[in-house]
Formats: sequence, structure tokens, C-alpha cells
Amino acid sequence: MILKQTLQALLMLWLGCCAISTPAHAERIKDLASIQGVRPNQLVGYGLVVGLDGTGDQTIQTPFTIQTLNNMLMQMGINVPPGTNMRLRNVAAVMVTASLPALAQPGQIVDVTVSSMGNARSLRGGTLLMTPLKGADGQVYGMAQGNLLVGGIGAAASGSKVQVNHLNAGRISGGATVERAVPVALGQGDTIRLELHTTDFSTTRRVVDAINERFGTGIAYALDARAIQVRTPQGSDERVAFIAEVESMNIRPAQMHAKVIVNSRTGSVVMNQSATVDACAIAHGNLSVVVSTEPVISQPGPFSGGRTVQAQRSTIEIKQESGMLTMVEGASLAEVVKALNAIGATPQDLLSILQAMKSAGALRAELEII
Repeated sequence: MILKQTLQALLMLWLGCCAISTPAHAERIKDLASIQGVRPNQLVGYGLVVGLDGTGDQTIQTPFTIQTLNNMLMQMGINVPPGTNMRLRNVAAVMVTASLPALAQPGQIVDVTVSSMGNARSLRGGTLLMTPLKGADGQVYGMAQGNLLVGGIGAAASGSKVQVNHLNAGRISGGATVERAVPVALGQGDTIRLELHTTDFSTTRRVVDAINERFGTGIAYALDARAIQVRTPQGSDERVAFIAEVESMNIRPAQMHAKVIVNSRTGSVVMNQSATVDACAIAHGNLSVVVSTEPVISQPGPFSGGRTVQAQRSTIEIKQESGMLTMVEGASLAEVVKALNAIGATPQDLLSILQAMKSAGALRAELEII
């Protein structure tokens, strides 16, 4: 009976390891690659936010805010006398950013993000004035305007201040209108180029084989480990239908490369399912040095003519926590995590443990520290 239960447990463990080590499920080509030239473009603009409740820029420290306001008023036919000391608290200079979607046409609306570039305390309740949004070529591709939505809230009185979330950045949903379309060479020539999001020779070969098997030999061929050239029909309607059919094809990508990402600033550690370790023993202990200083009053002796002085006494204490020796041998990510948690390793401890495992040759994954 015991032997039967042991065999069943070993069988379940083997099936679990096999399930974890198998490649990822099939994915659409649309999720693995993009068409060259069909991509979003970044837009940026400089403008003014008005209507703030006394939380705008301090104009003495941000002279560009006054200069921008004077230029705007001059364009509207209002001349401000030179030397006028304008102390405005309801205006803030901001940078406006947006992402122009691929194949966007004039009249389409997009969201914009508004961020303070001066010393405004809050943009809550403000209104962005008409701001041109430019691309990398200096051309205007959109115009933004509207009321800001700021997720934070804050209040201050008598030296006390309470703030929740960030108050110097907001968002305008549908706050920009596309004024110019980005030219795309999708309808020119008889070929398109697919670009994989991740450079991988095996996945590229599988995509090429699948397209040629579906549409005929010679339709697709690989240029390198990322780019694939695909022949398409001449007509625009046939071309769109062909691209839609190619993007909807399911491909089983190659098994992901074993990788461990370590963020040394935050202590975050992320491992994919291909990360494994060979048999090794780990002992990890923490060494801490505590230095404490306390004041000491020194009193002179009677009739000594001395005076009372204050000195400091420092105490140094060294503590070293005992490290528990643990055997680690994992065939999957779940086993590796379970073994590291068994020795009570914190994310900061994992930084040194993983580096030591990689140096010892026990970690079967690429270690990347960001």
C-alpha cells in the first residue's frame, strides 16, 4: 500500500514537472509580432493650465509662466504694460504628452497627460488651454484642451498638510483631436514586414513555416531572427483581408529563455518558469552592526575648580544571525521559490543568494540586475 502511494506521488510530481516545462500555449501572430510602420507615435506640447484655486506657479520663481501668458494675451489683442508685476496664483505652465495611435486619422480623439513643469502645488480643478501637440519632426499632429482629472487630493492649513497621491499631474480623457495623419507605407508595394517583439530564431522559423503552409511556398521568408518579409495581394481590400488572416493564425512560440530579473533598488525578483537550479547547499546569515551614542554628564570633584561638561559615550554591538544550511534542488520555478522561502529569504537576501548561485554554476538561468 505504501509503495503504491509512493509511486502515485512520484507520477503526479513527474506530470507536474512536465506540464511546467512544456512550451507556452499557442498564441496569435498578432500577439507575437507587429507590422513595420504600423505603430504609435509620441506627441508633446507646452501649454498653460488656468482656473487653479491659488495653487499655481509662483511667478517670481517661474518667469516662463508669465512670458507664456503675455504671449498668449498679445495674440488675443491684449497688451500688458511693460514692467507690470503680475502675481498670478491660478496659472501653471505644463507639459502635455500623448500617444498618437497607429493609422490615426484627422478628427480622431486621444487621451492626454498633463504634468506641471513649474512649482505649482496642485493642478486639481484646472483647465488646459488650447495646446498644439508636435511630433519628432516638429509638425503639429493634434490639439489638446479640456478639464483636468487629478487622482490626488490635498489640504493645508496653519502649517499642517495632508496629501493623498500625486497632485501635479492629471489626465484628460479624449482631450486631444488629431489634426494630421502620419503617412504609412502599408499600401505601397507588394510586401509587408513582420517584426517579432522578441528576437528568437526558433519562433521566427515557426512563423515563416506556418504562413507558407497556409498560403503557399515562397509567401514568407525570414530576413533575420526578428524580421519576416511577407508577400501580399495588390488590392487594398485583399491586402487588409490577407493581413487580418495572417494575424489571426495561431503559433506555438519556442520555449522562453530561462531568465531571472533582479531589481537592486526595490529588491524585486522575478523568475520565469524555465528557471531551474542544480543541487546545491545554501546557508545565509545576516551580519548587523549597531552603533548607539548616548550623552554622559561629567561632574567635577568638590572644591576642584572644575566645571560640568557633557560628553558622549558610544557603544558598538555586532550581531550575526545563524544561517541554516538547506539543500536546494528544483526542476521548476515553484520548487525553487519553495526552497528559498524555506530558509526565510527576503527579497534583499535573494539578491546575494542568486548571485552566489550563479557564480557557483547552480543557477540554470540568465541573471540580469537592473
